[in-house]
Amino acid sequence: MNNYSPEFPHISIITPSFNQGKFLAETIESVISQEGDFSIDYIIADGGSTDNSVDIIRRYDALLQDKEWPVSCRGINYRWLSEKDKGQTDALIKGLRMAEGTILAWLNSDDIYLPGTLQTVAGFFRDNPDTGLLYGDARYCAADGKIIGRYRTGEFNFDKLAWFNFICQPSAFFRRDVFAAVGGLDDSLHFAMDYDLWVRIGKRFPCRYRPGFLSMYRLHETSKTIRDETLYQNSEEALRLAMKYFNWAPLTRVCNSCNFLCRAGLPAFLAGNKTAVIVLAMFCAMFRSLVLNRGINRRDLKLLNKENFQKLFKSRLEIMTGDSDRDRM
Repeated sequence: MNNYSPEFPHISIITPSFNQGKFLAETIESVISQEGDFSIDYIIADGGSTDNSVDIIRRYDALLQDKEWPVSCRGINYRWLSEKDKGQTDALIKGLRMAEGTILAWLNSDDIYLPGTLQTVAGFFRDNPDTGLLYGDARYCAADGKIIGRYRTGEFNFDKLAWFNFICQPSAFFRRDVFAAVGGLDDSLHFAMDYDLWVRIGKRFPCRYRPGFLSMYRLHETSKTIRDETLYQNSEEALRLAMKYFNWAPLTRVCNSCNFLCRAGLPAFLAGNKTAVIVLAMFCAMFRSLVLNRGINRRDLKLLNKENFQKLFKSRLEIMTGDSDRDRM
């Protein structure tokens, strides 16, 4: 279905997937149901799933090939592979190497695009051709799709990226030439590959925020962004990147990491005691911040406010159970 014209934006979407059959069909449909004056280059990079994922991928391939799926854009080029990989970043790199679009993005196999997202993106890049990175808003949803919160975004501020990633990955899109110019994804990263990419693009190219919801970011018990063990690894990776690019270990990131470390490493009877976790995490963070920054960093003084510290001690599971005003640090 390679029915696209160079006159209209050609958007490549990569979906890395592994044993996400429970959510994959909804993710795929959210892409191939998009309507507007653009064409879609959709690539699913499956890591050799052992559940029903490949059957789901094949089903939509057949529907498109047999023209049984109602295509409402200027064409869909649907491709997929299923083979063992080294994880999400490796799968993304494989898919992005195959990409043919002038605009690129990735959508994880448990997230979804909202109706009208790609039309909004296509129009924005047409009207603002110098944009290197475009991002919008995203809602958090639970496993059943129920909305449980929103990701805190805002106008682009490069310096703010040091201590807070306000760019939500499933609502972010970037130009192919910009992606190539900054060197693509870093294959040594397993969690913060998106943050690393935003910083490298933000250093060199215009990044723009367009208010409006573009995606749903799903939080569920099997997600690697919900468990304290992987949240600790994620926060450590982001902390190392902040130090690399900004020559600073922001206190919010240090506190985040210490908080997740305490939750994951303490015995169960202590890990369930919020006061004990907070006290230990604060002592850990103060000591570690002084070591990493070789003293007190003046930039940290701006981060010492009630709002920041309230966010540090909320888990993703608390978001899922109804604390809808909490946002991702």
